Amino acid sequence: MCHVIVTCRSMLWTLMSIVVAFAELVAFMSAEWLVGYPDGSEFNFTITASHRSDQRTLGIYNRCIKVAQQKVVQCGAYATDFMEIASGFWQATVIFLVVGIFLLSLVAILSVFSMCFQSILKKSIFNVCGLLQGIAGLFLILGLMLYPAGWGSKKVVDYCGPDASPYKVGLCSLGWAFYTAVGGTVLTFICAMFSAQAEIATSSDKVQDEIEEGRSLICVL
Repeated sequence: MCHVIVTCRSMLWTLMSIVVAFAELVAFMSAEWLVGYPDGSEFNFTITASHRSDQRTLGIYNRCIKVAQQKVVQCGAYATDFMEIASGFWQATVIFLVVGIFLLSLVAILSVFSMCFQSILKKSIFNVCGLLQGIAGLFLILGLMLYPAGWGSKKVVDYCGPDASPYKVGLCSLGWAFYTAVGGTVLTFICAMFSAQAEIATSSDKVQDEIEEGRSLICVL
C-alpha cells in the first residue's frame, strides 16, 4: 500500500531541489555570463555616450547583442559544435555543469515521488538524493572553478579587451547567470544537508503511528 507522506521539511526540501535544478539549467543556457559593450570596443575599447547603454553578453556557448536605441536583442550560439566552444577550459566547464545539472534534475524528479515512495533498493530515497546532490555540487564547483580560466581565450579578449586573461575579466563584468550558478551551487549543498531532515521528518513516530492506523494520506506539520 502506498502511503503519501507530506511534512513541512520534506516539502521544503522538494521545493528547494526543484528550484536549484531549474536555476542551474537557466544559468547554463543563458548568455549573461559576461557583459561587455559592442560599439567599436572590439578594436579600441572606447565607448561613446550614445552607445553606452548598448550591451553584448557572452555565455559559455552563446551570445547576445542588445541595442538599446532600437530595443532589439539578438541572441544565438557562437559555437555550432562542442569543439568550437571558446576554450578547452570552457569545454570542461560544459561537461561538469551538464553532469551536475543532470544529477540535480534526476533528484528533482525523485523528490516529487518521495511523497509516496520513501526507499529505493531498501535505501532511504532522501539519503540517496542527498548523496546525489552532494556529488552534483562537486561537479558544479569544478565547472565554476574552470570557467574563469577560459577568460584568456580569443573570444573573451574580443569582448573584454586585451587585458582579459585567466581569472581576470578585463573590461567586462560578470552577469547574473554566473552569480545564479554560484548561488545554485551553494543551495545544492544546503539541499544535500537538508535531505537528512526530510528523512527524519517522514520517519518520525507520529508518522509511524498514522501508518499503523491505516491512513494512506499523512500530513505532518
